[in-house]
Amino acid sequence: MYLVLSAFYFLLVAAALIDIITRADSQVQHLPKLIWILLVVVLPVIGSIAWFVAGRDYGPRPEYVPLGDARRHSPGSGATAVDVRHHRVSTTEQQLADLDREIEFYEKQAKLQKLQAELDPKDPA
Repeated sequence: MYLVLSAFYFLLVAAALIDIITRADSQVQHLPKLIWILLVVVLPVIGSIAWFVAGRDYGPRPEYVPLGDARRHSPGSGATAVDVRHHRVSTTEQQLADLDREIEFYEKQAKLQKLQAELDPKDPA
């Protein structure tokens, strides 16, 4: 039991130190990176928990994109995820209004083609 608990504490401290060192300075909150490292080394358990709770900037998560989705292969989206900030979020009402405008557009296009077909002289070949 003591071995398992000791291994857990060691992995917690190691994970915290690795995470602190590999993070960019812009992703570290409240204290400089060096102070966080010293805090984790001097107070291993408390410092590690404090790092994961208060010191780390988690930021927005990327949107999950299924394997068959074409957005997965769009330029600039990366191999596995699409950044949510680049997509416009719309309500159901907005989507319905967009569909109504699209239907009107295609109806006008059909009328225009019909009128052009009536105006074109027919070839009596």
